[in-house]
Amino acid sequence: MAESKLVIEGGHPLRGELTVQGAKNSVLPLLSAAVLCDGDIVLERCPALSDVYAASRILTHLGCRCRLTQGRMEIRNTGITCTEIPETMMHEMRSSITFLGPLLSRSGSCTLYLPGGCELGPRPIDMHLHALRQMGAEIHESHGMLQVQGRLRGAELHLPFPSVGATENIILAAVLARGQTRIHNAAREPEIRDLADFLNACGARVSGAGTDTVFVQGVDRLQGCTYRVMPDRIAAATYLAAAAATGGSVCVQDCCPGDLTAVTEVFRQMGCRVYSHENRIYLQSSLPLHAAPYIRTMPHPGFPTDAQALLMAAHCKARGSCMFEETIFDSRYRHADDLIRMGADIRLSGRAAVVHGVQRLSGTTVHATDLRGGAALLIAGLSAEGITELTELSHLDRGYENPEHVLRSLGAKIERIT
Repeated sequence: MAESKLVIEGGHPLRGELTVQGAKNSVLPLLSAAVLCDGDIVLERCPALSDVYAASRILTHLGCRCRLTQGRMEIRNTGITCTEIPETMMHEMRSSITFLGPLLSRSGSCTLYLPGGCELGPRPIDMHLHALRQMGAEIHESHGMLQVQGRLRGAELHLPFPSVGATENIILAAVLARGQTRIHNAAREPEIRDLADFLNACGARVSGAGTDTVFVQGVDRLQGCTYRVMPDRIAAATYLAAAAATGGSVCVQDCCPGDLTAVTEVFRQMGCRVYSHENRIYLQSSLPLHAAPYIRTMPHPGFPTDAQALLMAAHCKARGSCMFEETIFDSRYRHADDLIRMGADIRLSGRAAVVHGVQRLSGTTVHATDLRGGAALLIAGLSAEGITELTELSHLDRGYENPEHVLRSLGAKIERIT
C-alpha cells in the first residue's frame, strides 16, 4: 500500500463549526458486544476508522456480516461459527482484547492472541484474565496465545486500578453469565456508560455504569438493536486544541460538554474563552496563550491521558511553563522528539515533561509514532511557520475520520498526498 502524508501550511487560524465524529473508544467495545447479540444490530454515527474496519474483519471471521455505509454500521449475527481469532487480526489493534469476554461468554471457549495497537509501554491484561478466572474461566497462556474455556458465573470483583479495558471486558463477559457480577473500583469513563446503555438496549441488565461500582445481572440472551454511538470527546478536544494553538475560534457541535470539563478548564487557564451550551462547545483563542501551570493525567473525571499530547502541542508557544505528569501509561511522550525538532523547548524526566513556551515553531517533516502523538504533531504543524509534512498516517487514521477534510472546512491549508 502506498504511503500517505499530510502537507500542512501553518499560520492559518481555524474558524467555523464542526460536528464531531462518533467515539472510537466507544464504538470498538460496541462492535465486540455484537458477538453477544442475536439478529441485526445497527450502529449510527459509526466513524470510518481503520480500527473499526479491523474490528469488522474480526466479526466477519467469527461468522457475522458487516457493512458500513455513510456512518451506519449494520451487523447481522445469526450465530458464531468460529471461536478463534487469528494472531494477525489480534495484532491490528489494542482493543481486540475486548473480544475475549463476549466470545467466551457466548461460546464457552475461545482462542485468542495478545493484542497489538499503539506502543505506549506495557498495558498488561492481567486484570482481564484474573477477573475471568474468578468468574470460572480456565485460561492457558502459551507464547502469546490464550486458550480459554468455562461456563461463566457472576462474581464479586475488585480491580486494583480502574482500567477501562478490564471494566469493559468484565461487563461483556458478565451479561450472559449466571447470577450477578459486581465490579468494584470500575472505570468511570463515559465510554463505559455508552457500552452499558447499548447492552441494556439489547436486553442486558447493567447498572451503575459511570460510577465506581457496576452491577451486572446475567440474562439468557441478547437481541440486536439500533443505537447511536456517543460523540468522540478526544476528537473534540483535538479540534479545540488546534483552534487554541492557531488563535482561532470554533464551535464543536453534537458533543457532550460535561465529558470534557477537565480539558476545557485547561483551555480557560490558557486564556481561551470557552462556553458550553447543551451539546455544543465554543472556544475563542487569542495569541499568545498562557501556560497552565500543571497538567496531571488521571482516570475519569480527571484529565484524560488521550488529551495529554494534544495539550502539549498547544503549549509549545504559550507564555510561561507547563509541567505534565503522565500517570496512566509509560512511553507516552514519544511525540516530544518531533515537537523539539520543530523548535519546542521540552524537558523530559521519566513520567514528567516540562514545556517552556517559545515564540515560534518551524515546519519540517515529522512522523506519527502513535495515534494521539500524531494528532499533537498535526496541531503543531497548524500553528508552525512554513510547511510541515506529517508521515506514518496509519496511526492517525486509527482514530480520526478524514481529519484533513474537517480542518479544511475550518480554514486550514492541508492536503493528503499519496
